[in-house]
Amino acid sequence: MAGVIPPFREVPDMRAFLSVASAALIALSAACSASPDKANASESESAAGPIAAAVAAPSRTPANSARDVWRHPAETLAFFGVKPGDTVVELWPGGGWYTEILAPLTRPGGGTLYAAAPDGRLKTIEAWQAAKPDVYGAIKLAEFPNKGGTKVPDGSADVVLTFRNVHNWRFGGTDNTADAFKQIYAMLKPGGTLGVVDHRLPEDMDSALEEKSGYMKRSSIVGFAEAAGFKLAGESDVNANPRDTHDYEKGVWTLPPTLTNKDVDKAKYQAIGESDRMTLKFVKPAS
Repeated sequence: MAGVIPPFREVPDMRAFLSVASAALIALSAACSASPDKANASESESAAGPIAAAVAAPSRTPANSARDVWRHPAETLAFFGVKPGDTVVELWPGGGWYTEILAPLTRPGGGTLYAAAPDGRLKTIEAWQAAKPDVYGAIKLAEFPNKGGTKVPDGSADVVLTFRNVHNWRFGGTDNTADAFKQIYAMLKPGGTLGVVDHRLPEDMDSALEEKSGYMKRSSIVGFAEAAGFKLAGESDVNANPRDTHDYEKGVWTLPPTLTNKDVDKAKYQAIGESDRMTLKFVKPAS
């Protein structure tokens, strides 16, 4: 499948890691060379440097940078085809883990970054804008799902990204989830990309777990996206974790970084690491 990044690889000892910037450049180079589409590869190569620089930005929180080993931001953004000049929408940024990367990626490159969430749920981003306007001041804020507030204009986005959020929409019911995907479809330009990362529930496990565990089946997310009009363009195992057993009494939050059980079996869950995640790339058809 065009643009698919090589499957999950075992995480080496942290002491053996290169600098974040060097590791990102190596990963992005590998991702680009894996694509048979020369035009797309050329675009990916031109974005490799800015993505690596954004991942290594000094404005990032050290605790967030420490999670790169599990979240692979350079490889993930390269797979989704994010470029510095794009209009990018980040849905439900929460504590801003990816915002810390997307802001320094888009602003110098002439792109536009939207942060979109329910009313009152962008306080972290607003605080950052006040404290560090040189880094975060250009971010545009919007309501999503939109209920009458400021919205991302229809047909304006090159890329919409959502990281570990579809399960939250699913907690609100299937109708709300379907509406969220329809709103995403509307905000994208024809040919635009939707990138989704979420906790993966194996297909042979009970679908009822989607309502409480934080895990989602790949088939469920693909179903919601295709019902809204999207086409699945690719998927990557870059954020997969074969150590994750998906069967915790308290759901995905049993694992890092939440560690709901606190000190109970903490070493066991830290050894597993963050959850097994699917990385899905959808496209809004050009016509």
